[in-house]
Amino acid sequence: MAPLPGSGLAKGLAVTLRTMTRKSVTAQYPDTQPDLPPRTRGVIGLFEENCTVCMLCARECPDWCIYIDSHKETVPAAAPGGRERSRNVLDRFAIDFSLCMYCGICIEVCPFDALFWSPEFEYAETDIRDLTHERDKLREWMWTVPAPPALDPGAEEPKEIAAARKTAEKLAAAQAPPAEPTEPQEGES
Repeated sequence: MAPLPGSGLAKGLAVTLRTMTRKSVTAQYPDTQPDLPPRTRGVIGLFEENCTVCMLCARECPDWCIYIDSHKETVPAAAPGGRERSRNVLDRFAIDFSLCMYCGICIEVCPFDALFWSPEFEYAETDIRDLTHERDKLREWMWTVPAPPALDPGAEEPKEIAAARKTAEKLAAAQAPPAEPTEPQEGES
């Protein structure tokens, strides 16, 4: 049997009337900021002081969107008779967010905690070339990185902290002056 003419229109109007009385669930985004989960991946921030230009982030990036330039500087000997050392100095650190797929591999492989997730997501640009953020812009994103979550009070103490505490206690015990024997008081034997 063929459907009646206009039955599709009637079904559509029925859906419209049914949903018209319900409360809207549309988020009014520009006016109302969304409540983001605490570990939201927005943009990557750079803590430049921790970067040693090891290049692990750039090598591990599957999109090759991290650009790092550096040069070597000679550092004079710390003690007389010592030898000079060389160290890498960061010249350029840039991330092209038009290529980045926000996988977080660069943050995970950084051994010196120089890269962090920021929950900021409002960094749209009118020109795609402006999505390459240089180190000064990446440094600005660090202000938006949330503090790490507090440790669980019932959790086991990390092995590194326990080992450091034991070493500190041993050093304190070794440096403490030996206890002087007390002389017996009158009337004691």
